Amino acid sequence: MTSQCPLPIESLVPPRAPILPPPLSTNLLNVSFSLPLCGIQAPIPPPPPLPPPPTAMGAVTPHVYGLEKSQLLKEALEKSCPVAKGREDVKRLLKLHKDRFRSDLQWILFCADLPSLIQEGPQCGLVALWMAGTLLSPPSGISLERLVQVAMERGYTAQGEMFSVADMGRLAQETLGCQAELIYGGLGGPNRTRVLQHLITGQPMLIPYDEDFNHEPCLRKGHKAHWAVCAGILVGVQGTLSLSYLEDPEMPGLFHPAPGAASHLPSLPEEGTPGTVFLLSKQGKSWHYQLWDYDQVRDSNLQLTDFSPARATDGRVYVVPTGGVRAGLCGQALLLRSRESSH
Repeated sequence: MTSQCPLPIESLVPPRAPILPPPLSTNLLNVSFSLPLCGIQAPIPPPPPLPPPPTAMGAVTPHVYGLEKSQLLKEALEKSCPVAKGREDVKRLLKLHKDRFRSDLQWILFCADLPSLIQEGPQCGLVALWMAGTLLSPPSGISLERLVQVAMERGYTAQGEMFSVADMGRLAQETLGCQAELIYGGLGGPNRTRVLQHLITGQPMLIPYDEDFNHEPCLRKGHKAHWAVCAGILVGVQGTLSLSYLEDPEMPGLFHPAPGAASHLPSLPEEGTPGTVFLLSKQGKSWHYQLWDYDQVRDSNLQLTDFSPARATDGRVYVVPTGGVRAGLCGQALLLRSRESSH
């Protein structure tokens, strides 16, 4: 079933039941450390003088509301980094993986820049929502601490995990004041056009998928369920492009929408044409964007059916909706847009 309107949030409230795994016995490892002894052969010269302090143009730690009260937020901020420019990451990936991208196509990049935040524990969904929030919320921003707090208060999570796309939509609407549209039935069919048009406008999408060792989508039946935020697309098209697109000065064959030009494609590649549409994605275990083949993401999202056996026996409590991972994540995604944006 395809959703073409913002979420009727109140009608999507599946009862949730926490998963209470049996206690897990652990054996502590005793690790000893020793320092090697070194004999002094000659007088050691004094160290060189310290470099001058950074100028005002150096990196400055951003202010985040609630930082002084939250150890969780302090640790997360220490692992965050400034905005990673989408264009630069894409050009790096195009050079690094030339074999992935057809040389007979013109490539158009639509992207929005997001900051990076490395997650602590099973908080990939809330970290993805925090990154998406930088495109949606007021300039003051919404802290990760606030997202965690509200999610716990509403019973959506026990420790940061999110196994319900519907709950994520409710949380986004409450904390970010944005519109949230829930996609059912996977990213294929009519939903494909809806998703691509949404990303072309610079609005983010949250997508659950199975994460492989290199963070890319894979097929593990939900055992490696993870969240990512998509902030743009790379589309391969044939023919001559209009003046609405400007070729990248450093990379022939890569085009960007011209400033002030309408953001529309000459024609979207048909579904089933492999290697022509890539999602510009970011998740909470890497500093950089990644380019994922659209069909690969679609297939991974559509097979999220089972709760991980490893999680079921790790001694932690998880909030999972009635119907499990299949009911909460399978074939679903969340389109987020600011209140000011039009459909």
